Amino acid sequence: MKKCLVPLVVFALALCNCKQEVDTTFLITNEKVGVLDKTSLARDIELIFAKDSVVKDTTTLNLGNKAKKLKIYENGGRHMLTLTPSADSIPQIENIRFEDARYSTEKGISINSTFKEIKEAYTVKKIITSTKNLLVLVKESDVYFTISKEELPSSLRYDSSRNIDAVQIPDKARIKYMMLGWD
Repeated sequence: MKKCLVPLVVFALALCNCKQEVDTTFLITNEKVGVLDKTSLARDIELIFAKDSVVKDTTTLNLGNKAKKLKIYENGGRHMLTLTPSADSIPQIENIRFEDARYSTEKGISINSTFKEIKEAYTVKKIITSTKNLLVLVKESDVYFTISKEELPSSLRYDSSRNIDAVQIPDKARIKYMMLGWD
């Protein structure tokens, strides 16, 4: 009996010591977005996304300027990301717009999330009001969210000079855009 228990105990200990690997393919952190990291250069995007399609702004390219936006499409044609390079002499990625709901933060927020889910996961730092949208900034992350004013009660939709507080945004308000800004 003791001969049978020893291998079982060793196997159980080996299982306990194994770390479960986390799939980071679509994980958003302050330092990384899937395979892309904060130090990635714009010129390397085609190498980083070699299995996907990278589409550059052809109007800008035809004028002889650097591409202003890089769109990343999965092999099946699904739009995943829109990247904006910096204007530096060696451009890095400055902004990332998430087009694919598979991309989510460490706290599970994606473009399919609601304002209630954002409030439950993060502390709202600031809400900036514009003519058609609200920009929601959070304390714990460099990710920020745009919510259309169409999601607000009609009394708040048409006044762009009025500051909107978090309590005035309905819990069910959907995210219009989800972006990450790297300086």
